[in-house]
Amino acid sequence: MSEKVPYIIAGPCSVESRSQLSEAVAALTAMPQVSMIRCGVWKPRTRPGGFEGWGEEALVWVRELREEMKIRKEMPFCCEVAKPEHVEKAIKYGMDAVWIGARTTANPFMVQELTEALRGTGLAVLVKNAPSPDVRLWIGALERCMQVGIKDVKAVHRGFDVFKNDKYRNNPLWEIPIELRRRMPEVPILCDPSHIAGRKKLLLMLAQTAMDLGFEGLMVESHPNPAEALTDAEQQVTPEELGEMLGQLVLRSTDSRKADEELRVLREQIDHLDRQTLQILAARFEVSKQIARVKAKDNLAVFQPKRWDSLLQQRMDTARELGLREEFVKEMYEKIHAESVRVQTEYTDSLKESNNQ
Repeated sequence: MSEKVPYIIAGPCSVESRSQLSEAVAALTAMPQVSMIRCGVWKPRTRPGGFEGWGEEALVWVRELREEMKIRKEMPFCCEVAKPEHVEKAIKYGMDAVWIGARTTANPFMVQELTEALRGTGLAVLVKNAPSPDVRLWIGALERCMQVGIKDVKAVHRGFDVFKNDKYRNNPLWEIPIELRRRMPEVPILCDPSHIAGRKKLLLMLAQTAMDLGFEGLMVESHPNPAEALTDAEQQVTPEELGEMLGQLVLRSTDSRKADEELRVLREQIDHLDRQTLQILAARFEVSKQIARVKAKDNLAVFQPKRWDSLLQQRMDTARELGLREEFVKEMYEKIHAESVRVQTEYTDSLKESNNQ
C-alpha cells in the first residue's frame, strides 16, 4: 500500500528566549516526522500591549543555535515576513523559507512588495489564506509568488474569520481549500490546525480531516511549555504531544486500484443523482415563473416574507427527519430562494415589457 508522508512544519508561535528556542529545536529536530522548523520572530498582535516578538535578535539566536547544535543542513527553518526588510533579514541570518501571514495575504499591495523582495532569493514561500473567506485573495497571493519566479510555493490553510464562530478560533470552511486545489492543482496545501482550532484538544481531529482531504502536510505550533507561552498558549502542544498526535494520524493509501471498480459504480450513482437534482431544480424554477405570472396578475410582491419563513421552517423539519445537517440545508435553501426571487423578478419584468409592446 502506498501512503503519502505528510510534510510537517513545527515550532513555537513566538521565539520568546534563546533557551526556549534551544529546547524546542532540540526536541523537534530529533523527531523524524518533522520536515521544517517554524519560528515566529515578528509577532504584531491584533491589539497592542502583548508580546510582539524579538525581531532580528531572535534570528541571531536561530543562526547561533543551528551552528552550535550542529543541526543537519537538510532541516530547513522558516519565519513569517510582512515587510521587504523582513525578507532581507531572513536571508541575512540563513532562513530557508518564509511564510506570508493571513493579514498580509489580504493586502495585494503588501504581497506585491514582499514578492518583489523575494525575487531571485531562492527562498521557499508559504502563503496563508486571508482571514476573509475569499479564495481569490489566496490565489492572487500565490500567483504573485509564481510571477516573480519563486519555484517552491505552498499554500497554508489556517481557517477563516466568520461571524458567530463558537467552535473554532477560525472556521475551517474546507470547501475553500478544496476549491483552491481544483483551481491550482499544482500547489501543495498544508493545514495549520493550530490557528483553526485555537485549542489543542481539536488539533488531532482537524489534522486528520486535512489528511483525509489529501493535504500534503501540517503546520503546527509546538512549545516546550505551552502553559507559559507568551502567545497562543491554548493552541500550542509540547513536542511530545505533537509526536503522539502525529502517531495517531491515519494516512490514506494513494493506490486506488483495488477500489476502482467499486468506486466507479458508486460514482455512477452520484452522477445519476446529480442529474436528477439538476432536473428537479430546473423544474422548480419553471414553477417559479408560473408563480411570477400569478403574482403579476394579482399585483402581488415577488418576495413574500411569511411564505418564505414558513417554507424554510418546513424544510428544516424535513431535514431533521432525514438526518441532514440543518446548517447545510438552511444555506442551500437560502441560495435556492435567492435564485427563485431572481427568476420571478426577471420573468415579471419580461411580462411587463411584453404588455407594453
